[in-house]
Amino acid sequence: MVKMKRANLFLMLAIAAVLAGTISIAPAYAYNSKTMPDDPAVKYHSWQTDEEGNFLLDEDGALIAAEINSGDNAWMLTSSALVLMMTPAGLAFFYGGLARRKNSVNVLHMVFVTTGLVGIQWVLFGYSLSFGPDAGYGFIGTLEWAGLQNVLHDAPSDVYTLTIPHQTLMIFQMMFAIITPALIVASLAERMKFSAFLIFVILWTTFVYDFAAHWTWSLGSNGTALGWTGELGSLDFAGGTVIHITSGWAGLVVALMLGRRLGYGKIPMEPHNVGMVVMGAALLWVGWFGFNAGSAGDASNAATGAFVATQVATGTAALTWSLISWAHTGRASTVGAASGAVAGLVAITPAAGFVSPMSAIIIGVIASIVCYAAVAFKNKRKWDDALDTWGVHGIGGLAGALLTGIFSESRYSWGDQGLAFGNPAQLYENAVGAFAALAWAMGITAIIIKVMDAVWPGGIRVTPKEEEVGLDLAQHGERAYAMD
Repeated sequence: MVKMKRANLFLMLAIAAVLAGTISIAPAYAYNSKTMPDDPAVKYHSWQTDEEGNFLLDEDGALIAAEINSGDNAWMLTSSALVLMMTPAGLAFFYGGLARRKNSVNVLHMVFVTTGLVGIQWVLFGYSLSFGPDAGYGFIGTLEWAGLQNVLHDAPSDVYTLTIPHQTLMIFQMMFAIITPALIVASLAERMKFSAFLIFVILWTTFVYDFAAHWTWSLGSNGTALGWTGELGSLDFAGGTVIHITSGWAGLVVALMLGRRLGYGKIPMEPHNVGMVVMGAALLWVGWFGFNAGSAGDASNAATGAFVATQVATGTAALTWSLISWAHTGRASTVGAASGAVAGLVAITPAAGFVSPMSAIIIGVIASIVCYAAVAFKNKRKWDDALDTWGVHGIGGLAGALLTGIFSESRYSWGDQGLAFGNPAQLYENAVGAFAALAWAMGITAIIIKVMDAVWPGGIRVTPKEEEVGLDLAQHGERAYAMD
């Protein structure tokens, strides 16, 4: 009881420190409704100019923002909502159904609360670290945009998408930051203290995700890549490397360091609700169109290409996994088909805006094969990645990144030709980006877990008694099904 009180006190102090910092800096980030020529935000946005390049001013001497395309803005806000749906609805149901009944509420809660937790982190400093001005060497941004200072709601960014407000871009990218640590819930499910999980999410998002996002996607005022892998030429259309490789391989580290669940390999640990799994997978599938097609940044032909490639690869992967499981076990697994669909979504993510529909079919087939094999390998080695973050997201993301380097075509968007179209350098560039993110995620995650477990009262894993009772009751005092 004393240890529990100490842990709760530690958590409350951490939350209080964040709130105090927020209150203290909030007044500094207020800005007028009109942007004047001497405003610090001017250099980060696009403004109307005359033929000689001089700013056009309104009657009050304020700058006039570059034209915002209402269709592009509508699509990007819709895409943001679709991607948001993927976490507290799609991923929560998918993981909640895969968990055992006594841990279902805990898994749902972890995924759901991540949506709010990372959203706050993103506004306070996450967006600035990920997409703000480079701090040097292409690894991380500065805090010039902390609290969304210099990030306007009524003017386009000067380097990313010139037809939507900067805050639209920010909110779209927030949804990516939210889902990434939530994916790791699958690896730590049924074992980690909820209080420790909250701190882990903040640390991991800051020191893993924000770094990977910056070095892959950040751009400078002249439109050139600021991040070192972006400058190298590594292609990641919608986050195969930044999101799925980082979370998947970090998840493996967490699973191995936490250790196996009690009774793993000796008692059944089957999904408790297949209907929830399929519903979650369906919500992920629908939301992923915002995820991938929205990453075009506007309602353009690149969005169409990404939309089509996403559907084709996902359908192919779901069918392929179902057939593989049928051939392997003698029965076509429903959960397997849902997992195959997610594997296809993961693998097509880095390639979506760069490949043809026929290439998407190949990617879908390969994704299911390698992810199915990875899950089988993991089970044979008795790695207790409870809900298969590594097998689906880690391996699927890695396969997708490498396949992007093979099948990308410059005719679809801003990408270069891949190996299959005469440019072997693209495979090398994508491999460097993928394995750099993999190594960074695994190393930093190991440090975070090791330090947290050492300083957290009683360690970050629940007690054997709590694990036996189930985390729904032990951590939350709730049951998923109160009628029985």
